[in-house]
Amino acid sequence: MSKLFIGGLAWHTEEATLRQKFEEFGEVEEAVVVKDRDTGRSRGFGFVRYINEDDAQKAITAMNNVEFDGRQIRVDKASDTGPKGGGRGGGTSNNFNRGGYAPIPVAGGPVPGIAYGTQQPYAMPTPNMYHQPYGRGYAPAGPAAYAVPSQVL
Repeated sequence: MSKLFIGGLAWHTEEATLRQKFEEFGEVEEAVVVKDRDTGRSRGFGFVRYINEDDAQKAITAMNNVEFDGRQIRVDKASDTGPKGGGRGGGTSNNFNRGGYAPIPVAGGPVPGIAYGTQQPYAMPTPNMYHQPYGRGYAPAGPAAYAVPSQVL
C-alpha cells in the first residue's frame, strides 16, 4: 500500500475526477481532495492511496509536473510522519536549540529544568517600583504642619 501527495490541484477538482485520472495507473484504494473545514473549498492538494506499490511509482513518473484539470500538479510519495506542529515554540519544555521561545518561569510555579518533586527555588515577584498608595493618586507627604493631628481620647 502506497500513499501519494498531489499538490497544485485546481480549486474545482473533485475527488471523483482525481480518482478517475489516477486509476489509469492501477487500482486506487482512496482518493481525497483536502478541503477547508470552514468554507468547504478545496485547499489545492490531495492524496491518492494505491494498493500496489508499483502502480504508485508509475503514477509518480507519469503525472509529476504534468498539467491536470487546468493546473500543473506535483506528485510525490506522501510522508507518514504524522501531523506537523504549526507556529513557533512547539509544545516542548526546551526549545533553546530549535529556534523556539524559551519557557518563562511563572511566580509560584515550577521552574523549567528542575525535576518534579524536588525543592523548587522561591520565585519572588518583581516589586512594582511605581506602585501608588490607595486613593485618588500619588502625592508625596506634605509638611508636618499640614498633617492631621493625632486623636486623643
